[in-house]
Amino acid sequence: MIKHTVLLLPLVAVSSFAKQEQRRPNILFVIADDQSYPDASIYGSSMVRTPGFDLVASQGALFNNAYVTSPGSSPSRASMLTGMYPWQIEEAGTHASSFPAKYICYPDILAKSGYHIGFTGKGWGPGDWAVSGRLHNPAGPEYNTHKLDPPYSGISKVDYTANFKQFLSERDKDQPFCFWLGTHEPHRPYENMSWLKEGNNLSMAAVPGFLPPSDDVKGDLLDYAVEIEWFDKHLMNCIEELKRIGELDNTIIIVTADNGMSFPHAKANCYDAGLHVPLAICWGDKVKPSQVVNNLVSLVDLAPTILQIAGLEPHTMHVGESLLPLITGNGQTYSRKTVFAGRERHSYSRFDNWGYPMRSVRWKNYLLVHNFHPERWPAGDPQELGKNDEPKEIHKGYFDIDAAPSKDYLVSHRNDPSVTPFFNASVAKRPEYELYNLKNDPACMKNIASDTKFNNIISEMKQMLQTKLEETNDSRIGSNPEIWESYPRTEGKMRKFPDKN
Repeated sequence: MIKHTVLLLPLVAVSSFAKQEQRRPNILFVIADDQSYPDASIYGSSMVRTPGFDLVASQGALFNNAYVTSPGSSPSRASMLTGMYPWQIEEAGTHASSFPAKYICYPDILAKSGYHIGFTGKGWGPGDWAVSGRLHNPAGPEYNTHKLDPPYSGISKVDYTANFKQFLSERDKDQPFCFWLGTHEPHRPYENMSWLKEGNNLSMAAVPGFLPPSDDVKGDLLDYAVEIEWFDKHLMNCIEELKRIGELDNTIIIVTADNGMSFPHAKANCYDAGLHVPLAICWGDKVKPSQVVNNLVSLVDLAPTILQIAGLEPHTMHVGESLLPLITGNGQTYSRKTVFAGRERHSYSRFDNWGYPMRSVRWKNYLLVHNFHPERWPAGDPQELGKNDEPKEIHKGYFDIDAAPSKDYLVSHRNDPSVTPFFNASVAKRPEYELYNLKNDPACMKNIASDTKFNNIISEMKQMLQTKLEETNDSRIGSNPEIWESYPRTEGKMRKFPDKN
């Protein structure tokens, strides 16, 4: 395991509560890149130790049912920043495109009210924020000058902790701050076998139900866990720095991830592993310690939450509601009973850069997924074209799944009867509607949409989804549903695939 310095003292700052009451609170938003629930030790994970995350949760609130609005980085982060669903923010609602300046982000609202803002690591992205005329990344001005020598090749050289310290040093005395600490971990690639160098063993791997329990998959999961621990190490460092300067008790700390783990059937999918993320929030003695929140919450609620913390009104375009009542003793006023999500294009994975549009709703223990183009391959076309448009080897496509040992294992063992169901669940074509009972099937492997016992459930959830998409003006169900295919892709390798016509 990556070594951590464990805080032995509770989260108590030097300054007095009376003095804090006269100051606006600071906000530290810490976001991992591609981490699923329940991959933190306080959730009971056997393969990762996260003392930083666990400390935030134990000194505040731990959320068991937090969901992002999209299973991909760019649209999910844009949704957090704007307080709007991905289908409401045009190009910013798809992957690696642009971010129209007319969509106001909470850091800019805070800056206008006097906050010192900034980010380190990964802010909003991938994509081109400058083309719309923005002066800096939507997460704030960049603090990425400090570098380090990482322990493994898959880990970024950005020294998140040092950049946070520089950011703090540049604020005016007693100026409140809002900082976005976005690590590049545990985004792929990972250094293969880094888990072995950490002294771990395969028996520690917690294999989710949508992956086969092979040694290749277990090792891949443990490499992922090593990078989560690197993320957590910097979280702990920043907590210690806040404590050192006497700002800890006046800082609300929010820790989460942008989407699920970078494995088949997870990231880039509106299944539970693609949308369900860790979330913990603490705020000195303003939030009662050791709370466990089981309510369904959406991270579209973060922007209005942060603005309320700062004493500001939510923006008129916000569709979420503040999470603050849930963690300050007024949970009965939090009204959310459903969470919604969607995706369009993820990577360049199909003919003519087509996406794979999905929308989903989670309600009670059920997850409904609507696949708008079931004739397309959900993980991308199976076969890429090479030089002179010659077809490459079949099953070497599926580029909506990041390159990984787990993906390679599924492809190479696809004809093994014990592996075939996992391969098909990840890459085979899907029906228009899927319904999963997450209580019995958290891995989303058994589609019960055609089971007549659930006719009333699926009918009610279809109406919930339709109503929400209408209320929020989703073009996918409007007069121009294919406008998403016209949004430019600004980053990533451009590939060629066989013409579908």
